[in-house]
Amino acid sequence: MAKTSAPQFRWVKSSYSTENGGACVEWAPSNVTATGIVPMRDSKCADGPVLMVSADAFAGLVSLARSTDL
Repeated sequence: MAKTSAPQFRWVKSSYSTENGGACVEWAPSNVTATGIVPMRDSKCADGPVLMVSADAFAGLVSLARSTDL
């Protein structure tokens, strides 16, 4: 079986991520425009898994994060 490569996304780091090892989340906004699906990953593990959620689910995650005292 041939190995299929993952799509290449243009990753953008979350504005809540810090340079000192904090919670580093990246997402690919250009994919949302094209497909309605939001890819997310841990920027510290760029070759790791990618979580793909709908734009509505992503909006819910952002809303929850903003309303929670982290």
